Amino acid sequence: MRIRKIRPGEAAPAVELARTLGLDYPGLESDPLWVAEEGGRPIGLVALKKHPDCLELCALGVDPDFRGKGVARALVEALMDKAPGDVHLATIIPRFFEGCGFHIIKDAIPATFPAKRETSWCEGCPQERCMVMLRTRQ
Repeated sequence: MRIRKIRPGEAAPAVELARTLGLDYPGLESDPLWVAEEGGRPIGLVALKKHPDCLELCALGVDPDFRGKGVARALVEALMDKAPGDVHLATIIPRFFEGCGFHIIKDAIPATFPAKRETSWCEGCPQERCMVMLRTRQ
């Protein structure tokens, strides 16, 4: 498995994987993306979305045939290694992200996150289970 940051113009296969996994969003192809590849094809991806008030880890997903092999964790670490600051995320699987060094925050939540919950991106997601998390840049 190889993990690398996508260069401009190379996003199409990663965006297609995101679409297949139900993780695509408007502007995904313009955000910094990291991809995990096996045999030259994308098997996982993660994006770093820049908001006016924070950086957000988005669209973390792995092809079902490659889950449980550390791909998602490796993608998170690759993103965090290059992130220019602290990184937030919203998730319904906080236990996974705690294992990646994130912690749940209840105060000082960026304004981006309550507004985000009112978009189609969060439709169908159980709001009561959604947690905002933070990992500070070391």
